[in-house]
Amino acid sequence: MLILGLDPSLSCTGWGVIRAEGSRLAHVANGQIRTDVKAPMAARLAAIQSALAAIILEHRPMRAAAEEVFVNKNPQSTLKLAQARGAVLAACGMAGLAVNEHAARLVKKAVVGTGAAEKPQVQAMLKVLLPGTCVAGADAADALAVAIADAHLTRCG
Repeated sequence: MLILGLDPSLSCTGWGVIRAEGSRLAHVANGQIRTDVKAPMAARLAAIQSALAAIILEHRPMRAAAEEVFVNKNPQSTLKLAQARGAVLAACGMAGLAVNEHAARLVKKAVVGTGAAEKPQVQAMLKVLLPGTCVAGADAADALAVAIADAHLTRCG
């Protein structure tokens, strides 16, 4: 089964596709969708949705997974994250993909073994779980972690 993991952000949305067959995982592709910070909000959201639609069309995942939204101390940051998530969810919805949502602590626990893991620990485990994978950046790494967590959590529960 192909799973698309997503790490939505207005400035740089990470994505990663893995193949899960039982307990075996394999990397398919990953990348980051960057938007122009000077562009109007509507154009940035359209760019995210359009790029993700092309990724879905190219890789044909069976489902998607994203981290649940969390509330930042800065309400403006939370609003921008929510808008980016809306564009990501809309692209998935337009493609008929179900989207599982997982809390960040649950993703870290599924990948590293502890919900308090730091980003470097998650990235180190990606190298173990998906050996030889060239990861496009931190946001792509987070997206791959979400896909891996979804594969484990869906299989186990």
